[in-house]
Amino acid sequence: MYGKRSIYPGAAVLALAAAVGLSVSITQADPPSRPKVPALQYDPTFPKLPLPVAGDFGSACVSVAGGVVTTVSCTNPATGKKKPWVTGEVAGTCVDSQDHVFTVNRGNLVSPETVTAVSSPTVIEFDAAGNVVNAFNIKAKDSTGTLVPVNQSQIHGCFVDYQDNIWIGGNGNGVEVKYSHDGSTWLNQIGVYGVCDNPPANTCGNSGGNPLANVSQTLLNEPANVWVDPDPDPVTHQRGSVYVADGYGNHRVVVFQDNGNGTVTWLRQWPHDNSVATTVNNPLTDFPGLFAAGDGGHPHCVVGGNDGNVYACDRGDDRIEVFDKALTHLVRIIAVVPGTGVTLGNNGAPCTAGTVPPCALGLGTAGSAWDLRFTNDAAQTYFFEIDGGNEIMHTMERASGAIVANLGEPGHDGGAQFTYLHSNTVDSKGNVYTGETINGRRIQKFLHVECNNGNGQGNGQGNCR
Repeated sequence: MYGKRSIYPGAAVLALAAAVGLSVSITQADPPSRPKVPALQYDPTFPKLPLPVAGDFGSACVSVAGGVVTTVSCTNPATGKKKPWVTGEVAGTCVDSQDHVFTVNRGNLVSPETVTAVSSPTVIEFDAAGNVVNAFNIKAKDSTGTLVPVNQSQIHGCFVDYQDNIWIGGNGNGVEVKYSHDGSTWLNQIGVYGVCDNPPANTCGNSGGNPLANVSQTLLNEPANVWVDPDPDPVTHQRGSVYVADGYGNHRVVVFQDNGNGTVTWLRQWPHDNSVATTVNNPLTDFPGLFAAGDGGHPHCVVGGNDGNVYACDRGDDRIEVFDKALTHLVRIIAVVPGTGVTLGNNGAPCTAGTVPPCALGLGTAGSAWDLRFTNDAAQTYFFEIDGGNEIMHTMERASGAIVANLGEPGHDGGAQFTYLHSNTVDSKGNVYTGETINGRRIQKFLHVECNNGNGQGNGQGNCR
């Protein structure tokens, strides 16, 4: 099924066409070589159900509630059957070179799941058909250098790098951890588990008002996500630079070199000091290049593009900020849906210094810029942007920043209804996977199908010609 199309600037042509019953495309006049706006269709067969049960893939029989892990019976006494897995919140989605999809799962069961089910492992690997083919839990090094189990409820985001190793973040624990593809081996780590860049106590939490924070060259503070550059770094010329959206406690993009020996080296960050944005009424002009100071994932994503730039989601300020990879300058700002987070909507008066709310800030739904992934044509003509504040996945034109299509609406039933839409990833065929947290707690797959104008099929590289 197709999701509800909400209309935003840049999508008006689609709305007009639908209103008059015309079969036209927003890109109908484009030259034949230009990829068309992708059309996506919900795939009800992904993932394959039922999920595995207690004991499968070495999973323990535990319940996770409030971050506390408790050993439970593997068997439901009412049925005599092994208890099924429940993922809890799907905190991140990522894909490897073989189009296997990974989810990182918080395992936070709610009643009656605490009695009838067990927490799934932290990481689940699905093949392209949606079958579970592997699963594992992870550990991280604490202040003594000891590998300790990671609190499953504190994870956030994942990325599979060019060597097919997986990176997993922790917006509650202060680390980005690198594991081998099969989960058998801890490989590297940025930060110290449970110790955050928030002097003097280094407790994990929002550091927006702390002038000593947001600058550490060894610690993170509740990072949201990560991207690993497969190409040579513009400064060091080595492969494997790790860009971290250090954005729940801190408010920066920071880059480390993966030294390949279990250590990392700090390279650079943006902003170059500990500056944060305060009142942002206009995402395009107010505090350009800075991230919102509040707790909530600012930046919430960082993704590299084929244009040599990195795209960072300033979630609460309803914008995507684009920097060169060397983090020497701000290239551009792309507004998503102003008025969703704390920014000014279409019809309000700006909030000014000293203004006592209520003033005309946004809905306060944690903003519209949550995550993004590019289409995989060579030019990366579009990107799919996750707008958890409005429960919609936008298709945006990279060059102009215009929203050209929308998928989804708030809800719990069927495909393309979202609750706390949180992350996405794209496979080599252009299929899109979305993850939901809080009360959504699931992954959905959307097939890249025939182009909107009916003149072409996906060629296996995420575009239609």
